[in-house]
Amino acid sequence: MNMTFVFKAYLKSRIKVIAAFVLMMLVYALVYALYYLPLEPIVYSAELVTALAVVFASIDFWRFYQKHQRLNAAISGATAGVGELPKPRDLLEENYQTLIRVLAESRAELISQFDNRQTDMIDYYTLWAHQIKTPISAMGVLLQTEEGDRERISAYRQELFKIEQYVEMVLQYLRLESMSADLLLVEYNLGDLVRQAVKKYGIIFINKKISLELAELDCRVLTDEKWLVFVLEQIISNALKYTNQGKISIYLDHQAEKTLIIEDTGVGIRAEDIARIFDRGFTGYNGRMDKKSTGIGLYLCQQVLNKLSHSITVASQVGQGTRVSIDLATRGFEAL
Repeated sequence: MNMTFVFKAYLKSRIKVIAAFVLMMLVYALVYALYYLPLEPIVYSAELVTALAVVFASIDFWRFYQKHQRLNAAISGATAGVGELPKPRDLLEENYQTLIRVLAESRAELISQFDNRQTDMIDYYTLWAHQIKTPISAMGVLLQTEEGDRERISAYRQELFKIEQYVEMVLQYLRLESMSADLLLVEYNLGDLVRQAVKKYGIIFINKKISLELAELDCRVLTDEKWLVFVLEQIISNALKYTNQGKISIYLDHQAEKTLIIEDTGVGIRAEDIARIFDRGFTGYNGRMDKKSTGIGLYLCQQVLNKLSHSITVASQVGQGTRVSIDLATRGFEAL
């Protein structure tokens, strides 16, 4: 902030004092004139008073400027607290500073309470997500031993699988904030990671009669296995959800270094939805039609890939399918 701006602010804050000073000078001049006093003492008195006013104004402006600087410094450090405020000039300034400190303490207490509730909530849902896996696993075992209508049992297994996926999504969402403590960056064979993700959805491919074209993925990438596989699973899950017939193709883009393509022949995404598909909670036209979309999957994918210094882009055309590109070339990791 330049000195001119500060000086203008100072004049504005002292406008009443300046007006009073000018008025008093006019009163003195009028008195001298009414008594027909010589001009010389009038000019001398005016010069003397003006010189003293300039000296006092300069001192006052310097103190104003220093207070402004200290307040700016306090504002810069206000995230951690009020900090050291300038010494109050009068009772009103002292009252204002007291009010600021009370509000700051109240804000800090509210933030602390919110953080505690947030931590408790995350701990509860994390515990719940882990505990719910036990009955899910038990139900899976029971379905394997169940005899009867194979088609009906297969449908039950598929729905149970979806429940398991939603629980896993909740866990990853809860872990996202503390992801940096969970990263293990190693160089992996991309083909192994993709096959690991595809294998999980084998039952869905079979039930929906969707074919898979998996190209040779002779490529090594520096990444975290668990988190990248989670991203691949989410994208494959979306492709299967919105593809009713045709195929899903997974291959490397040979025109870009280490870019994985997952392409489907599904319903596609509307052009007006593309820009917002990575927003948290955004479901778009397809999600509203599906009635079951959470709008969390792609948001999580982008957040995870950003942490891994990877990137994701989506191109789609309604009625023709969607093409997801994951750039796995590592160009410096985000500060975690």
